[in-house]
Amino acid sequence: MHAQTRRQREVLDLIARYIDTHGYQPSYQVIARLLGLRSRAGIARIVHDLESQGLLARHREDGHFHIEMKSGEAGLSIQWLDTPDDGETRHEWQNHPLTLPEFMLGGYDQTLMRAFRVRDNSIAADNVCEDDIALIELRDFSRYGQIVVAILNKQQTLLRRYYRVGAEIELRTADEDTETITIAANRVEIIGVYRGLIRPAI
Repeated sequence: MHAQTRRQREVLDLIARYIDTHGYQPSYQVIARLLGLRSRAGIARIVHDLESQGLLARHREDGHFHIEMKSGEAGLSIQWLDTPDDGETRHEWQNHPLTLPEFMLGGYDQTLMRAFRVRDNSIAADNVCEDDIALIELRDFSRYGQIVVAILNKQQTLLRRYYRVGAEIELRTADEDTETITIAANRVEIIGVYRGLIRPAI
C-alpha cells in the first residue's frame, strides 16, 4: 500500500529519512518544522491517516507518542555505492543500508540502486548539493548529458554531467568556477546514473 496524498508521502518520506539519519523518530513538532508548517495537530492527523493505512504504528510511552515505520512502504534497503576513495569520505552511518519508502524508487529495480553522498557543490545548479544523498542506478554506460557517477584513473570519484566528444569524455559541472574535465575515454569508468535525490534534515 502507498500513501494516498502528496502531503502524506512527504511526511512518510521525512520520517523514514529522519530515522535513518538520526537513529530515532522525529516528534510532531520536528516534522512540522521541517515541512515549514505551524500546526502539530495537522501532522498528528496525517500520522493518524498513515497509521490507518498500515504504513506507521504509534506507541504511547511516558505520555508521548513514538512512531514506528511498518514494513512494505518503508522497507526497501539501499546499499551505499562502493568507490575507490571511500576511505577519505565514508561516514560511520554509511556502514548501514539506507531505508527508503518504495515510492521513492519509482519503477527502478531496487537491486540496481545505490546511495551516494555528494561531495561538492559542482552541480548545485541542478539542485544537487554537497552532503545530499544521490540515488544512483548501477550502469556502465550513459546517454549524452546525463548526470553520472564516474571514476577517473581508478582513483577519483565524481558526480558530473557526461558528454562524449570523439575519443574523449567531458565531465561538466554547473559551476562556472569549476573547469570541465576532459579525459581519454579509457581512463573513465561510468558506474551509475543519477536517478533521484534525498536532502537530509539539518
